Amino acid sequence: MPYYRVVGLVPRKRHVQFRAPGGGLYKEELMGEEGFSSDSSLLYHRHAPTAIVKAEAVDAGAPGLTPNMPLSPRHFRTRDLTPDGDLVSGRMLLAGNSDVRISYAATDAPSELYRDSMGDECVYIASGRARFESAYGALDVAEGDYVVIPTGTIHRWVPEGPVTALVVEAAGHIRPPKRYLSQFGQFLEHAPYCERDLRAPAEPLLVDGEEVPVLVRTRGGLTRLTYAHHPFDVVGWDGCLYPYAFNIQDFEPIVKRTHAPPPVHQTFEGPGFVVCSFCPRPLDFHPEAVPIPYNHHNVDSDEFMFYVGGDYTARKGSGIDVGSISLHPAGFTHGPQPGAVEAAVEAVRRGHTETTEMAVMIDTFRPLDLGQAALACEDTDYAWTWAR
Repeated sequence: MPYYRVVGLVPRKRHVQFRAPGGGLYKEELMGEEGFSSDSSLLYHRHAPTAIVKAEAVDAGAPGLTPNMPLSPRHFRTRDLTPDGDLVSGRMLLAGNSDVRISYAATDAPSELYRDSMGDECVYIASGRARFESAYGALDVAEGDYVVIPTGTIHRWVPEGPVTALVVEAAGHIRPPKRYLSQFGQFLEHAPYCERDLRAPAEPLLVDGEEVPVLVRTRGGLTRLTYAHHPFDVVGWDGCLYPYAFNIQDFEPIVKRTHAPPPVHQTFEGPGFVVCSFCPRPLDFHPEAVPIPYNHHNVDSDEFMFYVGGDYTARKGSGIDVGSISLHPAGFTHGPQPGAVEAAVEAVRRGHTETTEMAVMIDTFRPLDLGQAALACEDTDYAWTWAR
């Protein structure tokens, strides 16, 4: 994270005696990245965070991935998927590679306590409301929120009614793009969002309990560790590493007189991928501008687009709707559907001055393979819509 926070009770200096009212010592825990050489936070527990009483292997039946062959643009309708489980166990794998896994979840059930030790997660809440609970504290999240969860954070999801979400699981760390930050980590003036837009836990979440199970995902699979005491026992923490939420409505679009490419929409970066936010914005305002994307062939990227609201002009007539996902792989030139350019130019001539589209885009720099959930909700006619 690019800035420092203090929540709850912490001692004046690091790594000194910090005693509870009864006289015992709180247990200090460092959560840190890259071997003590990057962002970290110090958490102060009432009980030892190392105390486990049981470890059990969990057979998850790892879902497989299928290469995108024959090479083709794809359209998936997530609303056709049947929800099952919670926001962890109910994830339906859509696509992935060695850098990232992208899943869809729909549920109204609370999750068990969960820790991902593979990499950071970014969960986009597509609809509904939920409470995100962790050792750092709680966050109330709702439609349009990205929730960025650092590796190793013990947490759980408690929906307040039905919730749908797009889940991005990284094989590393998810951060704001470096070009938005100063050399010291402050958001710069040209960045489309800043520290004021980020919401983090504001007070400790203290829960009592003994012999509490936590589902842990590692490179070897799933393990259920039983902790001697509930891990939500942190009286205070400080540092630059913690879960936070950012709402897509707080992203400030960067516009040009002529059409700007997707990097202006970038919101986060991860190992081998970026996450972008397409938000309502003024249309390109050059008098002769073509106000929708030009045909493009990004030879290094697969483009995964999740449509979450508004009207996406470049895809009229292709069946794209809220809840749709389009996948345009490297090796395929893509752009507006036939007639979309002329329609957009005519709309501007008649006084149309803004676009209402809302979408989350994930561009990967290795090819995406397809999960069984994607194949189960595919619109197999989509690839031929450019020829009509």
